[in-house]
Amino acid sequence: MKISSLIDHRLSKVILPVLAIGFSVTAQAEDSDVVPSYSLAYNVGVVSDYRVRGIAQTSRDPAIQGGIDFTSKYGIYLGTAFSNVSWVKDLNGATKGNVELDFYGGYRAQVTDTNFSYDVGVITYQYPNNNSGVKGFFPAGTYSNASTVEAYADLTYGIYTLKYNRSLGDFLGNVNSSGSQYFDLSCALDLTHGYTLIPHIGRQLIPQQLNNNGDYSDISATLTKDFGNGLTGTATYLGTNANKPFYTDIYGRYLGNTTLTVGLRYTF
Repeated sequence: MKISSLIDHRLSKVILPVLAIGFSVTAQAEDSDVVPSYSLAYNVGVVSDYRVRGIAQTSRDPAIQGGIDFTSKYGIYLGTAFSNVSWVKDLNGATKGNVELDFYGGYRAQVTDTNFSYDVGVITYQYPNNNSGVKGFFPAGTYSNASTVEAYADLTYGIYTLKYNRSLGDFLGNVNSSGSQYFDLSCALDLTHGYTLIPHIGRQLIPQQLNNNGDYSDISATLTKDFGNGLTGTATYLGTNANKPFYTDIYGRYLGNTTLTVGLRYTF
């Protein structure tokens, strides 16, 4: 089954290959040394091939994406993001479900006097009006509704981040898949001159699927370049060992193939 989530709110840790045009507004402070009580940022972007956990969300085609993020100086954050998708139709055989709309919120903080920080929260991936499991290419009961809710927690030490996601209901339309898990280990290597290299390895587990066909591992390496003035370029090489029959859509396209994705991001 397709792994989707729109845009992970952790872009500051593991940058997805997107072009984001951001407009940031912060609360005014009388003293420039006073930390603003909150920040509000808007973004819109494009990516050559929208991938989440190594699996194609747009059948290997480009995607337009965007979102809004609210961050409090007290560590509380809320956000929403959107993207066009095609996997709900192409993999689940639905006749509706072209848009992914994510809502997330949580709390992040630094552990006092250490290099540790943590982040806990909940994210929901919504596919408005999708009829996965109701009508479509497959018999009734093959899939359930594609919309998904996950709880997550991550721990960062220096350049290393370990993250854990767990679904609170059926995962992306897989029947009886509540409790699906994703383990994510990554690091951010500063190469100087505006370059950062982000290697990543992940493991997806989807219970109650025949012969564990939904389980797989994914790896990637993302190179980012900060060009200054808010412009950042990304290139990601990624691959998976996802089961081909399970992750091949109704048109015969394998969605876990090894590929290179590129993008740009502009923020201000």
